Amino acid sequence: MATGLQILPIRLLGPLLFLSAGPWAEGEKVLVVPVDGSHWLSMREAVRALHARGHQAVVLTPEVNMHIKEEDFFTLKTYELPFHKDYFENSVKEYVQITFETQHFLKAFFKTMAIFKSLSAFFYKSCADLMHNKTLIGHLNASSFDVVLTDPVYPCGTVLAKYLSIPTVFFLRYIPCHLDLEGTQCPNPPSYIPRLLTRNSDHMTFLERVKNMLYPLPLLYICHVSFFPYASLASEVLQREVSLMDILSHASVWLFRNDFVMDYPRPIMPNMVFIGGINCVNRKPLSQRQ
Repeated sequence: MATGLQILPIRLLGPLLFLSAGPWAEGEKVLVVPVDGSHWLSMREAVRALHARGHQAVVLTPEVNMHIKEEDFFTLKTYELPFHKDYFENSVKEYVQITFETQHFLKAFFKTMAIFKSLSAFFYKSCADLMHNKTLIGHLNASSFDVVLTDPVYPCGTVLAKYLSIPTVFFLRYIPCHLDLEGTQCPNPPSYIPRLLTRNSDHMTFLERVKNMLYPLPLLYICHVSFFPYASLASEVLQREVSLMDILSHASVWLFRNDFVMDYPRPIMPNMVFIGGINCVNRKPLSQRQ
């Protein structure tokens, strides 16, 4: 355990490498648009490291959230939502509970989709309210941020960065339906890269390869519900036609919170960097008892 904790700060150099080079070397402003939950718990450590390097971080979040609270290494900026906190927390608890339930696949799938749709509606409404908040948008524009650090699993931060014409760094695990690979124009051959949840290895039979190609199709519903509304929102605020790929391709650097120890090797593009799982910094030492 001790060795792992000693190595961990090196992994934090990924965000620092890209946010401490060139015009950002003087310790400029970073606008952080996180996604709540475990996504934020990992990003928080990167924000802490950026603060230690002299950067000014402003974390932007709806006032209804679980884990994004004010701390001494960033400035918290919140905005109001028409949702009650209990609605959000109950939806999250239901979504987590399904993970531990044993039930028929189809029943679990449709139940998961219903809750996922509800959560997606919450995040989209949050983003729409943010983008139509002229006072807040004007304040952010006048603040002259140098870069946006955001998690594109819900691409609100990307829409905001594109609207404000600010360079963007993505900090993520992955995006469903391989939208991360499409956004980076990265090769993604299904012939030898196992798809998520298929349990295939990188040595597949012919039938396993067929399964590998067909398995992601039901996930297209998730993408349709969760991501494509942001293209309409971006088109509205930018007053021109914008596609989902236009939004995702705005990122200058993609920092992936995984590595090839957990995932099979696959092609990557020059702006894709693997930085490992950062949230393990919160682990406690193992007991010395036998």
